[in-house]
Amino acid sequence: MKHFISVDQLSNEEICQLLIDAEMYEMYNDHKLLDQIFAANLFFEPSTRTKMSFMVAERKLGLEVLDFHLESSSFIKGESLYDTVKTFEAIGADVAIIRHEADDWMSELENINIPIINAGAGKAEHPTQCLLDLLTIHQEFGEINNKNVVIVGDIKHSRVAKSNANTLARLGANVYLSAPPGYEDEKLPFPTIPIDEAIQFCDVVMMLRIQHERHMEKNQTKQYLEQYGLTKEREQNMLKHAIILHPAPVNRDVEMDGDLIECERSRIFKQMTNGVCMRMAILTHVLKEWGIIHENVVKKLKAIN
Repeated sequence: MKHFISVDQLSNEEICQLLIDAEMYEMYNDHKLLDQIFAANLFFEPSTRTKMSFMVAERKLGLEVLDFHLESSSFIKGESLYDTVKTFEAIGADVAIIRHEADDWMSELENINIPIINAGAGKAEHPTQCLLDLLTIHQEFGEINNKNVVIVGDIKHSRVAKSNANTLARLGANVYLSAPPGYEDEKLPFPTIPIDEAIQFCDVVMMLRIQHERHMEKNQTKQYLEQYGLTKEREQNMLKHAIILHPAPVNRDVEMDGDLIECERSRIFKQMTNGVCMRMAILTHVLKEWGIIHENVVKKLKAIN
């Protein structure tokens, strides 16, 4: 695997191994790499959870973090994405974690000679979020196969929806979509049903943020919650064991009632916790694939194995 751009690159067996590795990272605290490794975090879009999660993951692994700041970079002066990444490669970065607003930014980076991890590509994909969501579902139910999952909200503009829907289906989940008019994505081959129907039989209700920054026109959100979102009344109609997911940030009282964010069935902050250990697993997976590290460089893994 040259770069980690999509979950589609992974076999089902590799996905399962990443889930196992992430669980192991969550259980044990000492995972320092024995070699000096530099990780460049190149975020061209605002990010709190993904960027900070990667930074914590990198530091837990003992990586040296190179933190790119868009507003003070030569990118502002007109430098290309390729030249920016090539610069980090030239000064010694061993891996680059990139988030960019373009759907296909990776097509510019064919001649980059360090591994690249996709931390978000426009409206196209968000593979690391997908994997941490899989981890959260698996922790809850012990399996993903045959689970009913509904993805609710601004599906058209969501990279999370695309990555999750396709991967969940590949792992045997029954995937449903629920979107307001104009927020659908006809390219996703899954049944679309009203939220009031979905909450009655789905094991997982995955809410999505309205992505105002990707809309050509601003949408009215005043009645969005009542018509299409997860209200307290709808939450009461969910299955007893069902859980709520959301990639965050959450527009409180828009896509879901603010009081539900930390309710008993919410796993939103658990997703964030899982993001650290999953990104640790992804980083070591990619670094091993490239031969930058070897099986004996992680002290705790060596002791366990």
